[in-house]
Order: sequence, then structure tokens, then C-alpha cells
Amino acid sequence: MLNPFQPVKKIEVKRFTSLPAKFRKKRRTAWSDPNRQGAALDSFLEGPSFDRQGNLWCVDIPFGRIFRIDRKGEWELAAHYDGWPNGLKFHRDGRAFIADYHRGLLALSPKTGRVEPVVETAFSESFKGLNDLHFADNGDLYFTDQGQSGIADPTGRVWRLRANSELQKLVANAPSPNGITLNKKNSQAYVAITRAQQVWRLPLMAGGTPSKTGVAIQLSGGHAGPDGIEVDDEDGLLVCHLGVGIWRFDANCLPTHLVHAGKEHRLMTNIAFRGKTLYITDSANGEILTAEMPVAGKKMFSMR
Repeated sequence: MLNPFQPVKKIEVKRFTSLPAKFRKKRRTAWSDPNRQGAALDSFLEGPSFDRQGNLWCVDIPFGRIFRIDRKGEWELAAHYDGWPNGLKFHRDGRAFIADYHRGLLALSPKTGRVEPVVETAFSESFKGLNDLHFADNGDLYFTDQGQSGIADPTGRVWRLRANSELQKLVANAPSPNGITLNKKNSQAYVAITRAQQVWRLPLMAGGTPSKTGVAIQLSGGHAGPDGIEVDDEDGLLVCHLGVGIWRFDANCLPTHLVHAGKEHRLMTNIAFRGKTLYITDSANGEILTAEMPVAGKKMFSMR
């Protein structure tokens, strides 16, 4: 497994589909002013996730929209509500759980398009601003509470909502916790720490308590740090590195591949697997990209 001298192989992205013009209306929003330095946007796609029928879902943060994209790349507005949806993952009961920056943890019924609260506060205290989420095999839900935390304000949090609805705080001192995932055995949680350019590893003891949390990967370069992350079927870790591309690290956290977009301006923020094909949200352009990976993605809890 140890291979520190393995050359990194490059993989180019392809364009799969683009947000249709009828859904685009560029303007400044209450989200883009603090988070995109006042830029006018027509969308900011994030949170890709597949349902059991093979449709790809994604969120549009500043406009509170949830889109469903079929295998042919056709878009449908599945839900539109007053919120800032950031991460999205499917529960085994068919609902889509949403990490909403503004409203907390929500659940969407794909059949009705209705969005309902699941957890709006943490022990009566407001969340800082939820970002991403991941289901464990036992039904526990891990999610990040990023807000505006960073190096100068390392107060970002990581939470776990047990399958029995018990809410537990796992981390309280993270400088911008973003993407989150688990290894295949669910014995380790990985968290992308954007402003520190790191991926943290949280070893989980038998009862689920984190022990000896540390840095698994230290990045550098780009114009920001890691964003969305996911694990493949060989316990490789895929990391969206803003301004660089998408790294694949092996089970020993050593780099093996880099997904890149050449000289094109792409902001590849988050990812989802369908087999060996990686689907990527390009938030800068409102597009979905694909890349063919050497290893298939880890089978998700929701698909079992």
C-alpha cells in the first residue's frame, strides 16, 4: 500500500449537462454578497446525489432550488423554497436530507416537493450554517456546521444525528468544516477543513466516540482549500480542491490521480459516483461535469 513515489495520473473532465437558460437570471443575492464577494450569480450548484432511480439531484444555494437531472441530462425543478440548501443526501426511506445554511437540517419528499424541518437548532442554539452531510451504514447522519468559521475563528462544528434522533457534537474547533464522508468500515470519518487546507480524520471507537483526531491530508495551492469529498470502493479518498481540481488519494492518503479541467475556468465543488463515473458540480458555470475514475465509488447507505 505504501507507494510515495507513484506518479500522479491526470484525468480530464467532460461536460455532461448545463443548467438550462430558463433557470438562469443573473443577480446579486443575500447569499452571494458575503459568500461570493458581491458577485451577480445565476446559480451556485452543489450537493450532487443519486436517487434509487439513477436520477442526479443537486442544489442551487442562493436561490433555494433543488433540481433533478435524468440520465439524458434533462433538468427539472423538484423543489423551490425559502432557504440556502448546500448539501443533499438520500435516506434509505427515499427522502432527500438537506444541509441548509439558513434553516438547519431539512428533509425533502421527492414525490411532493415538500420540504420539512428535521433539526433546526442544536439544543436550542442556532447552527452556524450547515454545509454537507453523509449517512453511515447504521443510519446515523454526520453533518458539518461551517458558518463563517476559518483560521481566525476556528469554531466550526461537526455533528452526528443518531438513527434514534440523538444529536451529538463531535468537533467544536474546526476552521471551516465542509465536505464529510466515512470509510467503508464506518470506522473513520473524514472532514474537509477548507480554510486550513486540510482533511481531518476522526477515528471512531466502538461506541462512536472520536479518538485522536488528526490531519490525514495537508494540501496547498489553489484559491481555497478542500470542499466536497467522497470515498471509493478501495477506500480511496476523492477531494475537491478549489482552484486545482479533484485529487484521488489511496487508502494511505497518498495521491494517485488528479481530475482537472485544463485551462478552462471551473469551480469543481462537490462530487457523486455512479459506478466508476464521477459526477461533478461546476459551480462557476452552472454545469455538471463527468470524469472516468479507476475505481468505482463506495456503495452508499441510501442505495442498499
